[in-house]
Amino acid sequence: MVSSAVMMLKKCFRNKSVVVGSVILFIMILIAIFAPALAPNDPYLTDGTIALKGPMEGYPFGTDELGRCLFSRMVYGARITIPYSLMSLAVAVVIGVPIGLISGFYKHLDNPLMRFMDILMAFPGMLLAIAIVATLGQGLGNVTIAVGLGSMPAYARLIRGLVLSLKEMPYIEASISAGGSDLRILVKHVLPNCIPTIVVYSMLEMAWIIMSISTLSFLGIGATPPIPEWGALISAGKDYIGSSPHISGFPVIFIFITVTGFNLLGDGLRDVLDPRM
Repeated sequence: MVSSAVMMLKKCFRNKSVVVGSVILFIMILIAIFAPALAPNDPYLTDGTIALKGPMEGYPFGTDELGRCLFSRMVYGARITIPYSLMSLAVAVVIGVPIGLISGFYKHLDNPLMRFMDILMAFPGMLLAIAIVATLGQGLGNVTIAVGLGSMPAYARLIRGLVLSLKEMPYIEASISAGGSDLRILVKHVLPNCIPTIVVYSMLEMAWIIMSISTLSFLGIGATPPIPEWGALISAGKDYIGSSPHISGFPVIFIFITVTGFNLLGDGLRDVLDPRM
């Protein structure tokens, strides 16, 4: 077991996508953790005398329309966008994976569960999230739930397909013939074989989740002022894009870097965990 883990780590370190993606995400997580130490100013402190200024001493990224330090708001925004995106991912995994396991393992439940998933997947993920927010109400918490529920059907379909193929494996058939309980078979034999796929897909899905949460905040139905969420920062700067492009530009760059990190990590893990490789 230990030797297998060591071999897997060696494969990860040899994969450039995994290394680069991990470094990017590690830096972004450090920024989120140490935001109070990194921020040179109070992210909520306004000063109209320096509003809409570019980068200058004490304000590395300049100031926004209210004279607030944009760099401070960016690093504090990492404490909002990344954790809420992870919570949204958790909603999708915690609900979608069990549905996929049950649907794939119990044939009589497969059709009704998958038809319901098909109905949800008939709507674009963003449109489904907006519809859920319209039902639950505005707010970053509701957006987190909505985006997670929008991602959930894809997990259910993915895991259901894996379970259908795993059920045909000899060791699963042997466990069933030996009288093992369904719960034991699902938890001990089926789920562990789904974990690599869940991990890889989750890294790739995180990119969409971050974009979705930022987009909904940009539209004004997610984070509300003065919360420094990256999508909300882009929205606040859109009216000044001609005269002060840095207000929207820096949040876009941070989102791009974070999304790229998750995509690189997901692509690399897919190569490492693929048994055919």
